[in-house]
Amino acid sequence: MEDWVRRVVALETRLPVAVHAGPQITIQADGGQLDQLLINLVRNGVDATLEAGAGGVEVGWAAPNRHLEVWVRDEGPGVADAANLFVPFYTTKPEGSGIGLALSRQIAEAHGGTLTLGNRAGAAGCEARLALPRTGVE
Repeated sequence: MEDWVRRVVALETRLPVAVHAGPQITIQADGGQLDQLLINLVRNGVDATLEAGAGGVEVGWAAPNRHLEVWVRDEGPGVADAANLFVPFYTTKPEGSGIGLALSRQIAEAHGGTLTLGNRAGAAGCEARLALPRTGVE
């Protein structure tokens, strides 16, 4: 788990991303698809933080109740229109395609999980949360 997160985080070079390591677990999943999902979430967090002009991005995970929960938190401006976040081709970015979050949610659901995104409680920015069942845990 930690190797996966650190490998994906290392791909983001515009801003340092802090990693908050959780438990060492292994799940059976399509690694390429989960890479794309986490890349999208980290990239979105960094985009939002850079837009705000200050702050950081954090990635971490936990394993409660036979689930894996991976979170990405940013200190950007937050979500103004949560209703359209996962609508294909909807974007607030000047050069965005609007498929990153829609694709990421589709990947999560194909693995029996969920992907949610919302404003952080008590802090600036957003939190994306991926929850996957821990079936096939080694």
